[in-house]
Amino acid sequence: MPALSDVITALDALWPPGGAEPWDAVGTVCGDPDAGVSRVLVAVDPVREVADEAVALGADLLLTHHPLYLRGTTTVGAHTAKGRVVHTLIRAGVALHVAHTNADRADPGVSDALAGALDLRVTGPLVPDPQDAAGRRGLGRICELPAPMSLAAFAQYAAGRLPATVQGVRAAGDPDAVIRTAAVCGGSGDGLFDAVRAAGVDAYLTADLRHHPASEAREQTPLALLDAAHWATEWPWCEQAAAQLDALSQRHGWNLRTHVSRAVTDPWTAHAASGPHHDHPGAPN
Repeated sequence: MPALSDVITALDALWPPGGAEPWDAVGTVCGDPDAGVSRVLVAVDPVREVADEAVALGADLLLTHHPLYLRGTTTVGAHTAKGRVVHTLIRAGVALHVAHTNADRADPGVSDALAGALDLRVTGPLVPDPQDAAGRRGLGRICELPAPMSLAAFAQYAAGRLPATVQGVRAAGDPDAVIRTAAVCGGSGDGLFDAVRAAGVDAYLTADLRHHPASEAREQTPLALLDAAHWATEWPWCEQAAAQLDALSQRHGWNLRTHVSRAVTDPWTAHAASGPHHDHPGAPN
């Protein structure tokens, strides 16, 4: 059984902490470096439901994509929601480790997993890492679709291949436009529009698209947009990360048991489609 410190060293080789954005909070949140690790749970969010799942599973390590404390804190008291997670994990001897934007930039990274879930062929990073001579690391990925399809069909295709959420997949653009190439970015990606335009792709699939950046992008180019749920675009990384851990375990002879959380931690729980109204512009008289 490896020590937590040995496992963390291996994880840092997969997702170097130096690759994280300056504002990010990656690495080990809690855990005894000398404690043994035999079972690992991988999830997107370090929320109470996932912490309880890790405890029930008998996991020694919870690996999440999202940080628990992204903006810092002055307390880990159990009277707070995040503090309760810390107490739950420590009481059960479960370590928590985070790989966030360092996993986004890695090779393979979060957007590789997203492209894989959609069966897209990756041709390169959307925003290359200048320190990567091989040209494989960086934010987002530029991809080719398995076959040309209309924007409407691509949106339906993506909704069917990503984990189910209340939001599904929204699309902006001509529904009949033919899509052959697409950029993808797991998580919030509306800060990468300049790179997407420079890539010359037909469509951009990401999450958390805001009104103004999306509107401006549509005004400047005929680029089609697909907006999926944040959690859904990053969950495929959990399976990718678990496979990487399994490979590490075999290489080092660790015999780790790796599990992927199926808990849907997307915060949205209901969706109401718009219907005809008589009190807004464009409504029938």
